[in-house]
Formats: sequence, structure tokens, C-alpha cells
Amino acid sequence: MVTSGMVIVGAGEAGVRAAFALREQGYQGTISLIGDEPHLPYERPPLSKAGAEVESVRAIVAEARFAEAGILYRRGSRVCDIERAANSLLLESGETLSYERLLLATGASPRKLPGLGYGKRIHTLRTVEQAAAIRGAMRQGQHLAILGGGFIGLELAAMGRKLGAMVTLIEMQPRVLMRGVPERLALALQARHEEEGVGIVCGVGVESIVEDEAHVIITLVDGRHIHADALVVGIGAQPQTALAEQAGLSIDNGIAVDDYLRTDDPDIFAAGDCCSYPVAIYGGRRVRLESWRNAQEQGSAAAANMLGKAEAFDAVPWFWSDQYDLTLQVAGLADGAVATVVRPVSEDAEILFHLDGDGRLLAASGLGRGGAVARDIRLAEMLIARRVHPDPAALTDPATKLKSLL
Repeated sequence: MVTSGMVIVGAGEAGVRAAFALREQGYQGTISLIGDEPHLPYERPPLSKAGAEVESVRAIVAEARFAEAGILYRRGSRVCDIERAANSLLLESGETLSYERLLLATGASPRKLPGLGYGKRIHTLRTVEQAAAIRGAMRQGQHLAILGGGFIGLELAAMGRKLGAMVTLIEMQPRVLMRGVPERLALALQARHEEEGVGIVCGVGVESIVEDEAHVIITLVDGRHIHADALVVGIGAQPQTALAEQAGLSIDNGIAVDDYLRTDDPDIFAAGDCCSYPVAIYGGRRVRLESWRNAQEQGSAAAANMLGKAEAFDAVPWFWSDQYDLTLQVAGLADGAVATVVRPVSEDAEILFHLDGDGRLLAASGLGRGGAVARDIRLAEMLIARRVHPDPAALTDPATKLKSLL
């Protein structure tokens, strides 16, 4: 058995950040980072965003930095089992690896419709190889169908139009971005896609999907047929919890962790897309967040707590999406809001503030060109974290500096 000190399973944003944070916070022992892909760890957000070149996807860190920090990166390795009683892992290679503390940063995988043959004309998106296959279907004159009107679907639609493909997006819900985005901003984004030539079908279910040698034929329940050269299924992601389940750890929409990102087992932590955690500012409501920044922040927090520092993770949930020249940013959780006020930022940018029945600011959602809303959303995050009850009139008045409300 190899003794490995701190072991991290999952070489995405959370896992890599945790590995380097352990060193930065003074850990002197062995650190092993295990990733099941053959590449250096790379940034996933560019895979779906307009203008991203698959060939130039950035590594999270240069390969030399692993050696400089004394981090053993095991690429192309897969963990088969966790033996909690022995504080050890079994690798697919047959090797056994012991750990002092273990971090599960296994991420999430695309939800799939059963019965479909993925890989030729029907795709999901998670890896750089899948992104390359989808980009190959975005040539001029090709017709790309996308099932799912969430962030992945809309970002791919924008990229497809930029590359010259015809795009049809199908969303079975009444509108796009049903989860976490206010209707006002979602409809503004939908209108922009339609201006760019994306055909959007909402509120209609799929009867069948059939692939032949030349096309994918999507039949809707209302009888319409959509013939496409390729189909991307972008209907959400599910947390990778198999290892945790096999080990008997609690699962609740992901690997369940406490305020310190610790599982049922005091020697096992989880971070990033794979875990659900309690958010203190919302009364301990459990959330699983698929967000680049959340993965980074949880990676750092998990490292601190693996070293026994007992630092509660209390960041305000935040996510963003780039589509064409528009950027959407959302801070906080608007569930439970009873009032929304609008703050104009510029001629083509605005922020919506969501308040509960007592006037407390729960969330803020902004849409605008480039970084038009970024600064005010950052200030809104601070207001949310401090559980401020701002004057709605001040929120709506562009002349009132949000910083003054702190």
C-alpha cells in the first residue's frame, strides 16, 4: 500500500484549487490528485461559450507547477472503491492508496435520455473531446438541434450561430432558463437568440428521437418533425456520487456535506459540483451549485478544513453566462422573494433585486453588455451576505451608489 497523505479524487477546478491550497496553507506531506481524463486539468466553461476554441482550451495550471508544488498528479486514473475503515482507496490499476484526509471533487455528468446512441450525431457536453465533436457539427449550412434551454443549451446555440450553423433549440418548459433566472431576463435573452436566427420551441415535449445515416429526426408531441444534422442533449447535469454511495456516505442531491464541507466521515470531504451544502444566509437550505467560482472557493475552503482549521463555508451563491455580447450574472437565491425592483444600469443593462416579505435582499440578477453589471452585482453580493434590508427606492435609483447601502 502506498501512503499518500492528502488525496483528492477529481482533477477539475475544485480538486486542483484544493491541492494547491493545501500547499499554500502549509501542508508538508504528500498530496495526490487523481483525474480520470488523460489531459492536464482544464477549464470547462469555455467549452460551451461563444468564441471558445476547443483547440486552445486552457489548462487550469501549467504542468510544471505540479512538480514545483510537490503535487503528484495521477492523470488517466480511476478510483474503484473507498475503504473507510482502512482510510484507503482502490484504483482501477489494482493499486491501493491510503489517505490522511480525502477530498471528493468528482464533479457532475450530463443527464442523458435513455435509449439514445450517443457519440455519432447525438451528443452531450462535458469533456474537451465532446466539445470538439459538437463544434464539428457547427459548420456553415449544418442544422444543429439542441434539447434543453438552460445555460449549456443557450451558450451552445450562440456559439453555433457564430460559426454559421442553423440552430433549433427545444425546451419542454414554458420558457428558457426556468431555474434560477427571472422571467424578465430570460425572455430578453430568448429574444436576443431569436434576433440572431435561433429557432426556439418552448412548452412542447419530445415524442421520439430517431437517428439515421444522414440526420437526427426529433418528433414533438404536437406532431412537428425537426430534421437536424446533429443533436446536443443539454438537459442538466447529475452529481457524480457513485464512490460516495458505495462508501455509505449520505447523498442528498449530491454528496451531503456540512458547513465545513465534511461528509458523514470526518476524514472525507467533498467540494464542487458533486456536493450539496447548507447555505447559512438562507437558513441552512441545502444547495448544489454548478459554478466555476463555487468550485474554486469550495476547493480552498475544503483544503483549510482538511487541515483542521474549522472555517465554515458561507459564500453567497453566484453564477454567470456569456451569450453573444451579453453577460448574465446572478448572486444569491431568489426563492422566497415576494417583491422585485429594477435598477437601470445603462440603456441596455439592468439589475433586478429580489426582496423577501421583510424587505431583506435575497438575490440580484443582472443582464448587460460585457461587464456592465459586474460591479453592482459584486456589491449586491456583499449586501446579501450582510442580510441587509435596503430601501427599495435606493435600489432602483441609479444615482444611489450601492456601496453606500453597506
